[in-house]
Amino acid sequence: MGDVLVENVASVARITLNRPESLNALRVGMARELLRALQDAAKDDGVHVVVLTGAGRAFCSGGDITFMQEVVSRGGAWSDFRALVDFGRDIALAIHAMDKPVLAAVNGAAAGGGMSLALACDIRWASDRAVFAQSFVRLGLHPDWSALYYLPRLIGHSRALELMWTGDRLDAAEALRLGIVSRVLPVDALLPEMMAFAERLARGPAAAIAAIKQSLRVTASAGLEEAVDREVEAQEQCWNTKDAREGFAAFLEKREAKFDGK
Repeated sequence: MGDVLVENVASVARITLNRPESLNALRVGMARELLRALQDAAKDDGVHVVVLTGAGRAFCSGGDITFMQEVVSRGGAWSDFRALVDFGRDIALAIHAMDKPVLAAVNGAAAGGGMSLALACDIRWASDRAVFAQSFVRLGLHPDWSALYYLPRLIGHSRALELMWTGDRLDAAEALRLGIVSRVLPVDALLPEMMAFAERLARGPAAAIAAIKQSLRVTASAGLEEAVDREVEAQEQCWNTKDAREGFAAFLEKREAKFDGK
C-alpha cells in the first residue's frame, strides 16, 4: 500500500492520502505520488472529477516533522528540504491547471501544508471533526503549498494575516463562517455525500464545467506562479533561521517555542 491510494468510481478519481499513523503528514515520496496521481487523473478521459481526502482521522497534518528533523540532523541544508516545498508548488499548479473539478473532503485535521492543499482544491467540504490551521509560524516557517495565493482570496487580506501570523486553529463551524469550506457534514456522511456530489458533476456537461473553471482561472487578479515562487523563496529564508530550529525543538520536546527573531 502506497502513501497515496487511487480508486476510480463512476468517472470519479478518489485520491486518498494514506499515512494515517502520521495523520497523513507530507513527505517527499508521498508528495511525488500525489502529483503523479493528479497528473494521471488530468490525462485520463475516463475521469471527470477528482476527490481528495485522507485516511483515518486526519486530512493532512502538514509537513512530516520526522522528515524535517532528519534534515536538521544532517545540518539543515535548504537543498535537503526544498524538494517537499517544490512538490507543493507543482501540486498546486497541477490542480489549478486541471480542467476537471478537484474537490477536497476534509475529514479531520488540515494543518500547515495540509490546509494549503485543501485550499488549492476547487471546493472544500469538511466533517464536523475537521480543524484547520496555518501552523507554519509555530515552527518559525513561512506558509507554502499555495496558501499565500488562496487564503487571502477566500477570506481577505487581514484575516489571512491573522491566521498566518498566529497559527491559530479553526474548527469546522468557523471555517464555514469564513468561507474556507462551503459545507460541514457529520464525519460519517462526509465522504459518501462528497462522492455523490462528485458523481453528479461527473455526469454533467464536461466541456461546460471545464470552461467555467477555465474562466475563473483566467479572470483571477494575480498570477499563481508568482505567488508560489514567492513561497519557495520565503520558505528558504525561514528554513535557515534560528527560529525554525527552535520551532522544531519545541515541537519535539512538547513545549512552547521561544522565538527570538533570528
